[in-house]
Amino acid sequence: MLRNLLSATSKHDVYLMQNYSVMHWSALRRRSQEVMNVARPVVATPQCRGLVSPSLLRVQISTMAVRDNLLVAGGFQGELICKPLNKASVTFATRMTAEENAITNCVDIFHSSAGSLSVITANNDAKIRVFDVQTFSALNCWSFDWSVNNTSVSPDGKLLAVLGDSEDCLLSDAQTGKMISCLKGNLDYSFASAWHPDGWILATGNQDRTCRLWDIRNTARSFAVLKGNMGAIRAIKFTSDGRFMAMAEPADFVHIFDTRSGFVREQEIDLFGEIAGISFSPDTEALFVGIVDHTYGSLLEFNRRHSYHYTDSVF
Repeated sequence: MLRNLLSATSKHDVYLMQNYSVMHWSALRRRSQEVMNVARPVVATPQCRGLVSPSLLRVQISTMAVRDNLLVAGGFQGELICKPLNKASVTFATRMTAEENAITNCVDIFHSSAGSLSVITANNDAKIRVFDVQTFSALNCWSFDWSVNNTSVSPDGKLLAVLGDSEDCLLSDAQTGKMISCLKGNLDYSFASAWHPDGWILATGNQDRTCRLWDIRNTARSFAVLKGNMGAIRAIKFTSDGRFMAMAEPADFVHIFDTRSGFVREQEIDLFGEIAGISFSPDTEALFVGIVDHTYGSLLEFNRRHSYHYTDSVF
């Protein structure tokens, strides 16, 4: 199952899914509070042309992202829900497609090259869609030959990584959707990607249990291949300073790499349970890991230790 159900907006504020609720965990207050409940009907007035339904019933969230005071969630039936964190109600909710196999595999919030805030989605209906946050108007919709499992926008807002049910990873123009380069070398389908803050390195996670690193100035081949233990690489995150990169398998293992060592130095976190998401705090001082398990479900916090390894302790 594709999962990215956790997002840290500071060392003290983490948003995560719990059943049909998005919860806000405050480390300062040592308590959680419900931000959005999708077990009840979700109603908002859509402003995008060509969308199917203005109301949603009992949404099963498949992915989420939080950035710039905005919560965005996608659902297993192609739903998209947007809610400002400072407002009590949802401002936008709809199904993006009427197709049956339309799970929203990935949502992301990004600043375009012109500076405007946008939302991008990747779906099993082989489409990527881009929406303007101010009006929720549909800016772009691009089709591919395979289900899109993940997409991520470069730090400068100019490039788009597109990954899915294909061995290839595509680099496209974020404004036009036109393919610029095709990254070859993966042995199976891909599920995750992340950009180094410098904008030159792209990391992709694959079903073949590897994370490949690409220098977009020379895309003929990946310059490094990082291996997991048991499963596909389903989540990848860089710290905001670019010093560390974390990658998560579907269950039990999170790997942290020191980028200054050329991704050679690694720390492995061996835990128990299905991993629902990973997120570094913006100040790079904490790594949060969400665990989904009927008995041991939890939110783990690892603190940065300013020496060889990244983590110091867990709460």
